[in-house]
Amino acid sequence: MIPVEIHEGTSPIILGLPHTGTHVPEAMHARLSERGQELADTDWHIHTLYDGLLAGATTVRATFHRYVVDANRDPSGVSLYPGQNTTGLVPLTDFDGVPIWREGGAPDAAEIEERAAQFHAPYHAALAAQIERVKAQHGVAILYDCHSIRSHIPFLFEGTLPDFNIGTNGGTTCDPQIEQATVETCASAEGYSSVLNGRFKGGWTTRHYGQPASGVHAIQMELAQSTHLAEETLPFSYDEAKAKRLRPHLATLLARLERLALDGRLVTPGDPR
Repeated sequence: MIPVEIHEGTSPIILGLPHTGTHVPEAMHARLSERGQELADTDWHIHTLYDGLLAGATTVRATFHRYVVDANRDPSGVSLYPGQNTTGLVPLTDFDGVPIWREGGAPDAAEIEERAAQFHAPYHAALAAQIERVKAQHGVAILYDCHSIRSHIPFLFEGTLPDFNIGTNGGTTCDPQIEQATVETCASAEGYSSVLNGRFKGGWTTRHYGQPASGVHAIQMELAQSTHLAEETLPFSYDEAKAKRLRPHLATLLARLERLALDGRLVTPGDPR
C-alpha cells in the first residue's frame, strides 16, 4: 500500500489532500467499531471536486484514512484547538464524540508512534519535497489545503457551518494578498456563505508549512459538505449538480492565487517588505 499519491505539476499552486483516503489496513479495520467502520469523517469526494480545476497544479494526496493516523495533526500529539472538542493524531472518537474502536482495540502510544512513522511521515516528506520543488521553480509556493466537513456537528461547533471556511491561523500562514483574494472570491460567490479564521483556522499542515517570509504560503479551505454532497450521511453521495455550481468559484479562486504568485506580487525570501 502506497501511503501517498503525487501528481507533479508546473503551477506554483500545490493542492494538499490529507483526508480523502479511505484505506485502513485489514487488521486495523477489524478493530474499528461498527460506527468506526463507516469512516464517516472522510473528506468525501474532495479530490473529485478539485480535479481539473487548475491545469498544472501539483497534488499530494494521502491514501490512508484519518482513523489510521491523521495527516493534518501535529505528530507530537499537541492539540490544534486547546480547550475545544477535536480529534487527535489517531482519533479515539468520531466527530460526534462516539468511540470508533472496539473495546480494547484502541492503539496504545507505541502503536500511534509506529503509525505516524509508517503513514504520517511519508505523506509529509512527499509534501515537503513538492513544496521545495515548486518554490525552486517559481521562487514561491502556495499550499492550498483541501478539506470538507459536515455542516452540522454539535460536538465540534454550534449551529450551521458556513460554506467556505478559510484558515490562515490569524493571517500568519500566508501573504495578506492571498488571504484577501480568498476572502473576496468567496464573498462574491452568490448563494454561499463564508468566514475567515472561524471555527477552523487551519490545521497542522497549514500552520507548519505556511512561512511567508521564506516564500512558502499556506491556506486551508474547509468546505461544508452540503455544498457538494447529496447527503451528509451514508452513503455520502457526490452531487453532480451541486458540484457543477461550486466548481467555477473554486477554479476562479485557484486561478487568482496562481496569478498572484506568477506576477511576483508575493513576499519572497530577501524581500524588504
